[in-house]
Amino acid sequence: MADVPSPLAAFIVGEIRRARGGAGMTQETFGRGAGFSASHVSAVEGGTRALTMDFIKGADRALRTGGLFERLVASVGAPSWFLPWLDAERVATQLRYFEPNLIPGLLQTEDYARTVLRSVDILTSDEVEQRVSARMERQKILTDDRPPQFVAVLDEAALRRSGDDIGGVMAQQIAHLIARAELPHVHVHVIPARSGLHVGLSGPFALARSRDGVWVGHLENQLAGVVVDKDDDVATLQARWESVRNEALPRRQSIDLLKEVESLHGPQ
Repeated sequence: MADVPSPLAAFIVGEIRRARGGAGMTQETFGRGAGFSASHVSAVEGGTRALTMDFIKGADRALRTGGLFERLVASVGAPSWFLPWLDAERVATQLRYFEPNLIPGLLQTEDYARTVLRSVDILTSDEVEQRVSARMERQKILTDDRPPQFVAVLDEAALRRSGDDIGGVMAQQIAHLIARAELPHVHVHVIPARSGLHVGLSGPFALARSRDGVWVGHLENQLAGVVVDKDDDVATLQARWESVRNEALPRRQSIDLLKEVESLHGPQ
């Protein structure tokens, strides 16, 4: 039941509403075909209820579009395989991110995000900008009235990355990271380079805890990503989390290291 990020959601809702009207369907008849109540349809169309991938798939069924709206979401917003994680992230009370090579998306500056996304050579310039906007929109959960507890563990290598493509934005990125790490609900921990090899070097992962206490995980690879919800798999990720967290410096020492790295990147 993935939540589609704004402003993409408003566009998709408008297109579904127009298609429903063009088909001569009331909210009730549309809802029966889509698998939702008329009141749910009304709330989504009125903007008081989040647009989800389940609703989009239901709209495709009701309107017999052959999956048009689902493909539209994938083409103009976040990739479809990422949407289930967005739903878990949006409603989480706790979030845990481990990244060995990059700054986590929820902590990235706009320039850093743009530079990282430009390295994906199959994305057009417009697609890069759409994904940057979506990523900045996601970050609002950290400044909401009731933000989740957010804990990130980074490898020091992610902070010291340099080069013509990224070097110029790293000082700004590190400064932003320090500012976020000073928030009471945001904890950033750094695994120092001297730690050597550790289990986290096999790849990034994330964990989200829902309001009812259920944990789910997320893994990405070169092709796509997957939400992990089987108990044994989640338990494995929790164990991996404890391992990388134990390798990392305490919060204040991590911030001191961030400040040291920031000074090496030069003035902003």
